[in-house]
Amino acid sequence: MRDRSIAENLALLCRRSLLAIAAFTLLGFVGCERAVITPPRPAAPPTPGLSVVVRPGPATWFIAPNGQVSGFDHDLLTRFARERGVPLNVVFANGAASLLAKIRAGEAQLGAGGLFGAGGDDARSAVYWSRGYHAVEPVLIYNVDGYRPKRFEDLDKAVVSYPAHTGLARQLATVRAAHPGVEWRPVDVASADDLIAQVSDGTLSYAVVASSDAMMARNIYLDFDVAFPAGAEHEFAWAIAPGYPELRDALDRFISKLRKDGTLDRLADRYFGEPRQVERIDAGVFQERIRKTLPTWRKTFLEAQAKSGVEWRLLAAVAYQESQWDPDATSETGVRGLMQLTEDTARALGVADRLDPRAASIGAARYIADLKRKLPARIAEPDRTWFALAAFNIGLGHLEDARVLAQRQKLNPDLWSDVRKVLPLLAEPDYYMTLKNGYARGGMPVAFVGRVRGYYDILLRTEAAGQPQLRAEIAER
Repeated sequence: MRDRSIAENLALLCRRSLLAIAAFTLLGFVGCERAVITPPRPAAPPTPGLSVVVRPGPATWFIAPNGQVSGFDHDLLTRFARERGVPLNVVFANGAASLLAKIRAGEAQLGAGGLFGAGGDDARSAVYWSRGYHAVEPVLIYNVDGYRPKRFEDLDKAVVSYPAHTGLARQLATVRAAHPGVEWRPVDVASADDLIAQVSDGTLSYAVVASSDAMMARNIYLDFDVAFPAGAEHEFAWAIAPGYPELRDALDRFISKLRKDGTLDRLADRYFGEPRQVERIDAGVFQERIRKTLPTWRKTFLEAQAKSGVEWRLLAAVAYQESQWDPDATSETGVRGLMQLTEDTARALGVADRLDPRAASIGAARYIADLKRKLPARIAEPDRTWFALAAFNIGLGHLEDARVLAQRQKLNPDLWSDVRKVLPLLAEPDYYMTLKNGYARGGMPVAFVGRVRGYYDILLRTEAAGQPQLRAEIAER
């Protein structure tokens, strides 16, 4: 692959995301051992604060079309810098090799983005490594128009690419040794997204990437799929510049604290937890309607956002789940219009005509905002929004019943990841007979929220925000 500048690589990633469309990941694998390093401490970075060099990815450090940033690493490191009371200064690397070079040279204190830990080649040995903080497995992906292998034995003489200088080569050492007939080709890409895009467009036939990368790219790049797991699970880690052992120790304490108080699990659920319930064929139709139909309704959703404070892309995701953006849609149960409001709900919201897309969108947005306000103040984002969407679908009373049930089962009633486990029990007599609001089809809001989140993820990748996008702001606990 020819060398590209950082700007060119980032521009390429953005173009591919805009053309292909939707959610979010750049995960890595990490070894447990650490290199023994005793170099002199480099000169402190000229800018005060925590200096980080990043290899971006759709869930670890994603730059949206309007320049907004989100992602697992982003949220963790932003929190770490805030707790230390220092600014977070970020630069981007043109691949993992460039990232590690900057760390070794002391141009940044910390490197993040799809790095798999110590114990690799010489280029990787002269840095510290944090402990791991999220486990994933490598998977082999293939172009769906080509041959789908069932095991590595099926790939004799085939070329299998993987991200170079990230430590994945070490994690695949046993597999590579066992299959010498495969041509293993390291590629220094700016993001795993770039590698997945090349498999999807047929430039590459096969590649090994993190399972979470594949999961979050599945509705963005529609012409690739996972063939089989390529190895055992390993974890994320951060690279730390030589001469900063106290920073490594501080990061390890930080990770341990967040693991113990549940913050790591909550963030992992935000980015990698619930599978987005959008089938590939539906994702393709959604891509087409984003191009052809969404422009008709964008101003309507933006106006609803202005009047309610609810993010317009979230409203667009809700409307698509409800009506596929058809203002004349009518369900067999009698709900109608772009937002599929019942007569009672429309009347309560002051919507005189459910088939008026503007009135229905504003009314539904205000309803979601009102549901969020009625939830206990201690519920943090993004759980607060997922709860509001569940209540939008099933009613606040039934949602509160599910939260009571979660508490009875020693789950956290303020976490969507826990409450969604018990919502289906509202349809079982042994449970709903003990609750205030009785029977409910509790599986419906679970599916509803999952699909809305899937559409929302896609829109986050392709559409600019009218206000800061919904992110996981984990409350102090």
